[in-house]
This record gives sequence, C-alpha cells and structure tokens, in this order.
Amino acid sequence: MKTRHSTVATVIGDITVVAAGKAIVGVYFPHHWTRPSRAAFGPQVDATDDGVLDTARTQLRDYLGGERTSFELSTSAAGDQFQRQVWALLAEIPYGETATYGNLAERLGDKGLAQAVGRAVGQNPLSIIVPCHRVVGKGGKLTGYAGGVKRKQFLLELEESALVSAARLF
Repeated sequence: MKTRHSTVATVIGDITVVAAGKAIVGVYFPHHWTRPSRAAFGPQVDATDDGVLDTARTQLRDYLGGERTSFELSTSAAGDQFQRQVWALLAEIPYGETATYGNLAERLGDKGLAQAVGRAVGQNPLSIIVPCHRVVGKGGKLTGYAGGVKRKQFLLELEESALVSAARLF
C-alpha cells in the first residue's frame, strides 16, 4: 500500500505523520533515532485534504494541548513479533502513568529482557500515539527517547495529574 505524509506543527516541534490507506503507520520527530528514509514516507500532502492525516493532526494537537488523553486512530506498525508484543504493552500504559523497561520485561515473562524491551521501545514507529514516552528507567529515571529527552519530559509533565504537579512544587 502506498504511503503519504504530512508535517504537523506542534508545541513540541514539527511532527511527520505517515499514513498508508486508512491507517497511520508512522509518527516521527526531526532527528528521530529510527526514522526511515524520506522515500518511505511517500509524497507530502496537505493534511486538510486527507481525512486520515487530518484526523491524526487534529488529535495530536488536541492531545498536546491537554484536551485529549487517548487517540482514536486506525494504526498499523511494521515490526517483528517481539516488537509488536512490546508495543502492545505500551498501548496499555494508562495516561498519566509510567512503567519501567524492567516492568515490561517482567510482563513478557523474563526481567532479563529489559534491554531488548528498550530497543523495541526505541523502534516504536508510532511515537505519542503508542506512548513510548511513558516508559522510564529504574527509579523513574528519564532515559532516552527517540524524539529527545526534553520532549519526553514535556509529554510526561503534560500527562501529570494536577495533584502530582502541585506536590512537586513543595
């Protein structure tokens, strides 16, 4: 299926959204660690002329504006079986909560898989929509993020409850 893409201007910088058919297949930041070649994105289109990309654009902006806590988009992510298992676990992490790489590895049945989980998280092609930013290091340490740690921090703070946010002030 042929892909197409659009660039969405957001509060955390431009985001490239890639679609194939009626599904979103990629969400990438500039300098994204695992960004495919530009040719894989297909032609650039105006999101307002493409229902799938326009819906994704609107939902991303609403989420980043604090007006949405989940996405209602058809998605399709290309990856091996292990990656898809990890990405499915990412999708289960509730808004405003985090998990560690070790937690996810344990849920897969082997805490020793934490590094492999980290690699799979880093290769998530659906950043933000499949919330890889909700995965932190042991003890809540902010670790790498394909879009940069500053963006990860922004996303986590965006999702932080008002009560938790107020507690950080004191």
